[in-house]
Amino acid sequence: MNWHGKKVLVTGAGGFIGSHLTERLVELGADVRALVHYNSGGRRGWLDESPLQDQMTVLAGDITDAGSVREAMKDREVVFHLAALIAIPYSYVAPNSYVQTNVVGTVNVLEAARQLNTERIVHTSTSEVYGSALQVPISEDHPLQGQSPYSASKIGADKLVESYYNSFELPVTTVRPFNTFGPRQSARAVLPTIITQCLTGDSVRLGSLTPTRDLNYVANTVHGFISAAASPAAIGRTMNVGSGQEISIGDLAHLIAELVGKPITIESDEQRHRPEKSEVQRLLADNRLAKELIDWEPIVDFRTGLSNTIDWFRENLAGYRPDVYNV
Repeated sequence: MNWHGKKVLVTGAGGFIGSHLTERLVELGADVRALVHYNSGGRRGWLDESPLQDQMTVLAGDITDAGSVREAMKDREVVFHLAALIAIPYSYVAPNSYVQTNVVGTVNVLEAARQLNTERIVHTSTSEVYGSALQVPISEDHPLQGQSPYSASKIGADKLVESYYNSFELPVTTVRPFNTFGPRQSARAVLPTIITQCLTGDSVRLGSLTPTRDLNYVANTVHGFISAAASPAAIGRTMNVGSGQEISIGDLAHLIAELVGKPITIESDEQRHRPEKSEVQRLLADNRLAKELIDWEPIVDFRTGLSNTIDWFRENLAGYRPDVYNV
């Protein structure tokens, strides 16, 4: 697809992945509208720090409000839907918020797309919908398991997208990222938690060390979104976007300490442990379908991405509080 002049909307554009995707679309020449969550301070998330912010139109709204969603989607040819509540621990505290944002918000996008005859919708899923792996690597036909209110809300959103394709032939594609990491990631994620503690002390406080994760650098995930939007073969399909490699949380902590260049001790922090039946023990992507349908594969290897991420956090530590557990 030639993105030059293409009229694009990114929901959740002020977030971690959303801001990187928005910038990449600008670099490709798209006419980009960025929907960010309204707040009284007028802040636009990570787009406030973007060197490309003057080359996009930023619109404040709320994904749970059907009117503001429809207004944002007017005259847009392609919509990348990334707006979501994502932190798993907070979903134990405020589950209804996840239903409103992730389920109702997705319905608002789908309904607006149906009314406006939007050319293409790319919806964001998550590997958390699989729960603990019943078989690995995890392919797209793996059963979906709601092991947290967050994952349950995303399963609901994914199934609504599927229903709008089957019921109304809406041109939708679902991208299912595994554990994306990189610059700008929230301290609620495990990798920034480890990096910031390594950079500021000699010990790292974590929950369970044995779960494994499939970690994929943010540029790779962005590449997956853009490739999915450009492929007619991806319409009506769901695709894993993951590296196809896994590492345990404990091994990840030691690898980061090695790259930072200091020895660490790992301490168990009870408040960071998830409920036993809610903890996802293993995530490892089968990414063959994405390779087949959209010619996607990771372009930045894990260690390079990790080094880039550590360098960014080293320069931006002031924005994080390593001594605080972020729910």
